[in-house]
Amino acid sequence: MTEGRIGVGVVGLSARGGWGAGAHLPAMAAAGGFELRGLVAGSPESARVASQRFSAPAYASAGELAAADDVDLVVVAVKTPRHRELVLPALAAGAAVLCEWPVAVDRAEAEEMAAHASGRPTFVGLHGRSAPAFRYLADLVADGCVGDLLSVTLVSAVTEWGTPVSRRMAYTLDRTQGATMLAIAFGHAIDPVLMATGELRDVVATTAVRRTTVPLEGTGRAAPVTADDQVAVSGTLPGGAVLSAHQRGGVAAGPGFSVQLDGTAGTLVATAPDHPHLTTVTIRGARRGEELAPVEVPAGHDAFPHLGGTPLHALAHAYAGVREELHGGPRTVPDLAHAVRRHALLDAVLASAASGRRVDL
Repeated sequence: MTEGRIGVGVVGLSARGGWGAGAHLPAMAAAGGFELRGLVAGSPESARVASQRFSAPAYASAGELAAADDVDLVVVAVKTPRHRELVLPALAAGAAVLCEWPVAVDRAEAEEMAAHASGRPTFVGLHGRSAPAFRYLADLVADGCVGDLLSVTLVSAVTEWGTPVSRRMAYTLDRTQGATMLAIAFGHAIDPVLMATGELRDVVATTAVRRTTVPLEGTGRAAPVTADDQVAVSGTLPGGAVLSAHQRGGVAAGPGFSVQLDGTAGTLVATAPDHPHLTTVTIRGARRGEELAPVEVPAGHDAFPHLGGTPLHALAHAYAGVREELHGGPRTVPDLAHAVRRHALLDAVLASAASGRRVDL
């Protein structure tokens, strides 16, 4: 595709709301150049209502949607356990695919999907790395602002995975479903950090399920928890720097995200009040011997300043990258091959925690 508006079909678009309607559609509108041309919903009735609500035809399956002549990009915005069964037929029909993160329940599923891409453009919903602040943080490290990197300390905290959960989200408490705290919260937190530092070469991890049950909202019952709600990881970065990270679940208060990069020439600190791919990321920095001071992200890094502080900010930048790539521009949004790399890290964390040994990546 080299010109014209990009025809989009969304799997998981509901008239009742959700991430597809509440985030993907407005982010596409903000980025510009996209047009909704089809959808797949959870049932014939919900498809009928959504078709009327969004003025787009409903299709019975992801494969039929992807095969439509006017659909160029299929967006898969449903629960993680269903990604494989929807992504594979969309790829087989020849469409470009954007799949939400986590892409798969494990590395093996991610590898299977990536193997079926066959050179087609694919995109993954790790949109935190598209946020202006994280892109600038990566530029600062690459430009030598901290000198040679010595260590990276990451702390990420979420209220989920410990507080009352809705019936709809109860599946995230099951470690076999792929939508765990490790995959969602830690995956979104570590990915933009590794964009700045380079990939981990190995990991040593400790995990725990500290809350074995949480209240199931509106039922008076408890939901079982098998997904880890505490994850501690350390590992080696390119050049020998050491990264340590702690992902905490069910916290009561405090910042949601903080990462400190220390080097031979200085320090950079990035913080966010909650999930860093959904909220404002602030950078501070200091040369050796100086006090930390605010670092402003250059205006040229932010194409959508009016969305700053909203969950759409990073996602709109990701869609702008998708648009540019589909029109022949460079790749700036992670693809299914990148998803395999990130799932490999998550699987390595679990393997290390289970064995008590260092796992190479």
